[in-house]
Amino acid sequence: QVQLVESGGGLVQPGGSLILSCAASGSIFSGNAMGWYRQAPGKQRAWVAGITSGGRTNYVRSVSGRFTISRDDAKNTVYLHMNSLKPEATAVYYCNVAAGWPGWGPIGPWGQGTQVTVSS
Repeated sequence: QVQLVESGGGLVQPGGSLILSCAASGSIFSGNAMGWYRQAPGKQRAWVAGITSGGRTNYVRSVSGRFTISRDDAKNTVYLHMNSLKPEATAVYYCNVAAGWPGWGPIGPWGQGTQVTVSS
């Protein structure tokens, strides 16, 4: 059974940085696109960033230039480097196998997520 375990969240001041990690059981990374998603309080879960099996990346416009998604297939891990964080980035962040372009819809069960809070 595929399991996704997100980590790395926390409390950070505006303008700060965090690195999120997502470790997957099994071999789901190989040949699959992966995505990061977030759910802010009172809002629906939304796609944030995606990476194909070949390493092509794509981002929602609001984080482009500040967030970087990467993957290490040998470790079955995908990362999200977040810089210049803004309070509106406060959310629970999740990773999942993604459908890729154009919609980057999630595939499979969700993990528990990791809370990111941007506040002074």
